[in-house]
Amino acid sequence: MTTTPITSTLTDEQQSVAGKALQDTLVDLIDLSLIAKQAHWNVVGKQFRSVHLDLDELVTVSREFTDAAAERATAIGVSPDGRAETVAKTAHTKGFGEGWTKDSDVVESIVDNLKAVVAGLRERIGVTEEADPVTQDLLISFASKLEQLHWMWQAQIV
Repeated sequence: MTTTPITSTLTDEQQSVAGKALQDTLVDLIDLSLIAKQAHWNVVGKQFRSVHLDLDELVTVSREFTDAAAERATAIGVSPDGRAETVAKTAHTKGFGEGWTKDSDVVESIVDNLKAVVAGLRERIGVTEEADPVTQDLLISFASKLEQLHWMWQAQIV
C-alpha cells in the first residue's frame, strides 16, 4: 500500500500547516473527551447529577469534533494519529486526577482543560488563516462551541 493514497488540493506547505493544526486539535479533543469521561465516572458531591450530565454533553461534543478534525485531515491528505501513545505524548490539556473527585474540583478541572484546548485552537486559527481557510473555519466552529461550554462550566464556580 502506498503511503499517500489521498492527494490534496493544497500546496505542500498549506497541507503541512493545516495538517499540523488538525493533528494538534485532534489529540487535544481526544484527551478532552477522555478527561470528561474519567470525571463523569468519578464525580461525587451535592451537584453530582448536574455535573454528571454536563460531562456527558462535553464528551459528545469532543467526540464529534474529534471525528470532524480527523476527517478534515484525511480530506487534505494527512493521516490522522489518534493512538493513545500519541495523545499521551502530545496533547496540550491539563489532565485529570484519579479516584473520586468532589464536584467543585471536577468543575475547576474541566474549566482549566477547556481553557487549554481553546487556547490551542485560537493559536491554530491564526496559523491556518492563509494556509487553509476551510480548516480555519472548522477550528473557529470548534472554538465557538468550546468557549460557550467554558463559560457554562466557569459559571458553576461562582
